[in-house]
Amino acid sequence: MSRPFRFGVNLLDPAPAGEWRAKCRRAEELGYDVILVPDHLGMPAPFPALVAAAQATERPRVGTFVLNAGFWNPALLAREVATTDALTGGRLELGLGTGYVRAEHEAAGLPYGSARERVDHLERTVTELGRLLDSDDHLPRPAQSRVPVLIGANGDRMLRLTAAHADIAAFTGARPGDTPGTLDPLTAEELDERVARYRALAGHRPAPAELNLLIQLVAVTDDPEPALRPLLERQPGLTLEQAVALPIVLAGPLEDVVAKVRAQRERYGFSYLTVLEPFMEAFAPVLARLREESA
Repeated sequence: MSRPFRFGVNLLDPAPAGEWRAKCRRAEELGYDVILVPDHLGMPAPFPALVAAAQATERPRVGTFVLNAGFWNPALLAREVATTDALTGGRLELGLGTGYVRAEHEAAGLPYGSARERVDHLERTVTELGRLLDSDDHLPRPAQSRVPVLIGANGDRMLRLTAAHADIAAFTGARPGDTPGTLDPLTAEELDERVARYRALAGHRPAPAELNLLIQLVAVTDDPEPALRPLLERQPGLTLEQAVALPIVLAGPLEDVVAKVRAQRERYGFSYLTVLEPFMEAFAPVLARLREESA
């Protein structure tokens, strides 16, 4: 039996207090289940933004999507996680990743490291964070007995780490591009292989993790070509039909987009979808239709 859908929105744009609260309330009104914040320079600082989001809303959970582990010391992160979970009334979900933008680490005066070193640091962070938060001696204490952990992954070693530690396995649906800090989308068949690899690694789990997919573009329209033109310009090898078929793209008439979301849950197991802030309103009719169908 398929898991029920959950929908999150990743809020990217800094805003004054009143505007921030208003857009969080708008996300709640539209039916989003999780209000998320990334961890990039130039965007909102994650933990205070999530506390403010929780204060402005009643129902949605809040989460990081995702923290750059290289920005964080595990002991200091444990304090932030516990405090934020307590201040949000146990609504926190902790998303973690290695970080993929070298320029941000350099601007922060932090080492970027090789891919292996970044995964090593993330593994140490996850392990130490769990040890600290599981200890009754750690202060402050989170409100939840376990803060759910989401790990964003694509490579084999990251999938292994996700299978071992994550309550939510998040798939980017993309790989690092040739230009630093960019991502190239995976085809449906390539994503099949990544999800299958994760399932093989997670076969020992007593209970399956929730599977998440980050949607990069949403356009509910009878003519998706204008919305997809920037993607086609960045990916000159793609045809319009191939772009529409990408798992991380939801573009087309409402019924087609709704059908694609349902089909991807059946094909891959993605019951938790995250959209980016620019598409919060565009995705709302899709969310509403899927809610009607499950009511």
